[in-house]
Amino acid sequence: MPVMKRYLAKPDDTGDFEDTPKGEEEARKKTKRTVEKLDDLQERLYAGAERSLLIILQGIDTSGKDGVIEKVMSGVNPQGCCIHSFKTPTAEEAAHDFLWRIHCKTPAKGFIGIFNRSHYEDVIVPRVHGLLSKKVIGKRFAQINDFEKMLAQNGTTILKFFLHISKDEQRKRLQARADDPKKRWKFNINDLHERRRWNAYQKAFQDMIRETSTKHAPWTVVPADRKWFRNYVVAKTVVRTLEDMKLRFPPGPKDIDFSKIRIR
Repeated sequence: MPVMKRYLAKPDDTGDFEDTPKGEEEARKKTKRTVEKLDDLQERLYAGAERSLLIILQGIDTSGKDGVIEKVMSGVNPQGCCIHSFKTPTAEEAAHDFLWRIHCKTPAKGFIGIFNRSHYEDVIVPRVHGLLSKKVIGKRFAQINDFEKMLAQNGTTILKFFLHISKDEQRKRLQARADDPKKRWKFNINDLHERRRWNAYQKAFQDMIRETSTKHAPWTVVPADRKWFRNYVVAKTVVRTLEDMKLRFPPGPKDIDFSKIRIR
């Protein structure tokens, strides 16, 4: 596992960096150097085609899931990366078990898969809105753990990031969307309705992390009030995880003596 502090409680935590312009600049420089390592690591993963990486991003509205994909995954070749977002199930999806639509989107060997929201939406939202009983939610937690264990046993390394922001920071980000004409396309009036359920969401998230943080698929709680620290934590964790895989380029065909190849 990455050598990272996995559970950081305060959303405005900045780790070893000072919460100052100087600290921010230092974190941004380190993040940039870290992201630059992704290109080579991903190429090794893609070439070997023996393992895959699934990155799950969860968090309340405005927590920065899109921002992480834009800033951290900028060092990834799109050819070997697939991004999926899971919203309200379609009629076809709802006619199957809740993990049916998820399984077919998991990354193939050699690929990095990113879930911008995930199967956890199907335990968080129904719980907050009282659509499922505690018994059913408990069963879904167990099914998720079994599902993720199966993926891990078949070569998929799973990184789950919970982007943790404060209620005041969410207020600022929602207001910024309303005030800035360039950001209004992101504004959804439903976000304000969901904000009224803040405490219920926080309790649901706490239970989610407690019940589904396992050895094969642990949660990393990322303080996300400071976008620059959020990006640093995610980038560092992703790179260290890929480095821990000890990825190697596969050898060429055994029946070819490459020392004799001279192309004219």
